Amino acid sequence: MIVLFLVLCMVDALLSQLAYKVQEERDHGTFVGNIAEDLGLDITKLSSRRFQSAPNSRSPYLELNLENGVLYVREKIDRELICKQSPSCLLHLEVFLENPLEFFRVEIEVLDINDNAPTFPESEMQVEISESATLGTRFPLESASDLDVGNNSLRSYEMTTNSFFTLDVQTQGDGNKFAELVLKKPLDREQQALHRYVLTASDGGIPQRTGTALLTIKVLDSNDNVPVFEQPVYTVSMPENSPPGTLVIQLNATDQDEGQNGEVVYSFSSHNSPRVREIFSIDPRSGRMEVAGELDYEESNMYQVYVQAKDLGPNAVPAHCKVMVKVLDLNDNAPDISFSTVKESVSEGAPPGTVVALFSVTDKDSEENGQIHCEILGEVPFRLKLSYKNYYTIVTDGVLDRELVPSYTVTVLARDRGSPPLSSTKSIQVQVADVNDNAPRFSQAVYNVYVTENNVPGAYISAVSATDKDDEENSQVSYHILECDIQGMSVFTYVSINSENGYLYALRTFDYEQLKDFSFMVEARDGGSPPLASNATVNIVIVDQNDNAPSIIAPHGRNGTAKELLPRTAEPGYLFLRVVAVDLDEGENARLTYSILRGNDMSLFRMDWRTGELRTARKITSKRDPHRPFELVVEVRDHGQPPLSSTGLIQVEIVDGTVEKLNENRRSSRSNDTALDLTLILIIALGSVSFIFLLAMIVLAIRCQKEKKLNIYSCLASDCCVCCCSCCSRQARARKKKLSKSDIMLVQSSNVPSATQVPVEESGSFGSHHHNQNYCYQVCLTPESAKTDLMFLKPCSPSRSTDTEHNPCGAIVTGYADQQPDIISNGSILSSEFCIPGSRHSKL
Repeated sequence: MIVLFLVLCMVDALLSQLAYKVQEERDHGTFVGNIAEDLGLDITKLSSRRFQSAPNSRSPYLELNLENGVLYVREKIDRELICKQSPSCLLHLEVFLENPLEFFRVEIEVLDINDNAPTFPESEMQVEISESATLGTRFPLESASDLDVGNNSLRSYEMTTNSFFTLDVQTQGDGNKFAELVLKKPLDREQQALHRYVLTASDGGIPQRTGTALLTIKVLDSNDNVPVFEQPVYTVSMPENSPPGTLVIQLNATDQDEGQNGEVVYSFSSHNSPRVREIFSIDPRSGRMEVAGELDYEESNMYQVYVQAKDLGPNAVPAHCKVMVKVLDLNDNAPDISFSTVKESVSEGAPPGTVVALFSVTDKDSEENGQIHCEILGEVPFRLKLSYKNYYTIVTDGVLDRELVPSYTVTVLARDRGSPPLSSTKSIQVQVADVNDNAPRFSQAVYNVYVTENNVPGAYISAVSATDKDDEENSQVSYHILECDIQGMSVFTYVSINSENGYLYALRTFDYEQLKDFSFMVEARDGGSPPLASNATVNIVIVDQNDNAPSIIAPHGRNGTAKELLPRTAEPGYLFLRVVAVDLDEGENARLTYSILRGNDMSLFRMDWRTGELRTARKITSKRDPHRPFELVVEVRDHGQPPLSSTGLIQVEIVDGTVEKLNENRRSSRSNDTALDLTLILIIALGSVSFIFLLAMIVLAIRCQKEKKLNIYSCLASDCCVCCCSCCSRQARARKKKLSKSDIMLVQSSNVPSATQVPVEESGSFGSHHHNQNYCYQVCLTPESAKTDLMFLKPCSPSRSTDTEHNPCGAIVTGYADQQPDIISNGSILSSEFCIPGSRHSKL
């Protein structure tokens, strides 16, 4: 039957203790107690709180159900095997829970049952007694032993009733009992030489168990003097771990007889335990008692050794004494550290006092040798907290910063107070778990990015970079451009950013002459919860490129030709014309040089290369036919790399007359030209309005007719290339709307339903540009779009038109997966092809 005894107390708000009792030899599955129920724990939360037993306290005899907290017998418990004859036999079990950490100590007392009968070392004992022995003489008998303890242990001895001897039961200091045979009637060997009796040993168990032995007493002839010890009891102190051969005591017993009757020999009494005979030895002749085995204070701190001295005469009667050997404890056991639980990691945001680990320290030594002092070695933000007796917790003692120290090696030192002191150490690894406490940091607060104008839309221009000291998701940085306006338009129409790597891309072609620089903010945001972010400023500086050829604005001409009059009487150095040109570029790209390219074969004229002034170099001969004007091709060249130039044709007519008259005629001619120009403009305007109205009516009729079929059309790359070829062949047939680079930008494409061809040509003035080249552009117009302004131009060479499968018409492929660049024209999405005749020296 199981006896349950519960004691529940709370120590330091962390530890409690339970006590159970269970009898030995119980079958597997025998209920011992319900720990969870007795402690008042919520059984449904045992699993979530990781209810478990400490590894160092687990026993093969007991098993704990971690689901419901029931403690039961795992295998039969043999108390005598576990605890020998110790009066108290305890099994210890340590259990703990987490979140919050609670520790409980459980004691299970194994109760003895009377399962062992007393036994004698021999089934037959023989005692020799001289017939001259006096009444009252005592003769010790070999003791019986009983493995049980308490009431179940040996309690009494009995022998067969007779008239010669009585049995006197004595109790030793350790509680063990032994029997002495007392002579109560004189012996007469001649009458009876042998006496046989049954010796019975009984325990106190229920039911009572007994053991017997046959006692044979042999009556000897007398030896009338017995040896005598100096004192009946000797007390000796011996340090533990004394080596074999160490003197314990020198015994001396004297016998007044002579010869062999007075020669004494020493030996251990028969009722000494086998363990005593293993630890000690005695020299039979000298009486020198020595250490023969291992003295261990932790095994026993006191030994009682019974020694007898007997002479060599006939019918010798032994004398007895007792040697009390006290074992002195030495500091021979270092403290033992045992960790019960260790957290895998602790958050860097954990407050001071957070429990990291629980451990216990033990020392088998006693008194000061067993008193233990614990500490943590090194400068670490942890400290020890005494929880219960020899149990300690390691708790945080400061602020943790994973970015400075990601993990700590915590070493616990346990040192006893012995002399010299012994110590032991044990280390654990504590990982610091990351908390999102660091915002991303850019490599620089301001990024200055220089982009050459006329860049390709979608081209990579620079990159920003930010790092985060946190770990895993908390350190994953994403990049975003903050909303702002640039010249009235969103920044997202100018640049884009790869959110993963911070790469910046231009979404449009930049024109230095219209936008020299702009700024925006980039935000770096981590993946923590909540996320942290920081900003950096990006300054985009547009670098001028020599993309504008000089434009001649004076003298005014018609169809690229200017006419000037020169009097035949003009003297050398006569200034009759000044060529004026402008260049939209800046710096060296706009510094101009004037020269006469052709038509000055006779070197009649000279031009100032800096001012463009055209003067006569020498006097004109009278033989010059006035009907044959001089045709001077004037070139204006900038200083860019490579340089761009423009030319103009100047017809110089030789006329007779004075300078004043020539000027008057010139003013009159200019007035007539102006009137003619105004008339021509009015005619062209009226004709254009009529043509546009007629064209709009035709387009409207066609759209209404084909409205149901619009969903089958798409802007295909191959069709676009066909459009490119056809439009390039008709590039000179008409003049359309001029475009500006600032109107062009790259956006994410969406499928648009229709395509068109738009030929565009640079309108001219006086002067022309060399190295003409055709440009092919892709544009798609939605059916709803009524505008033809184009905002994305792409060169197309005839040789590249054949490779339409991979990159039709030289289309720019950017980093957008499964998407193609589109064109936005004043808010309309365009995507097809058109061609514009122009010059690579001219600005669109």
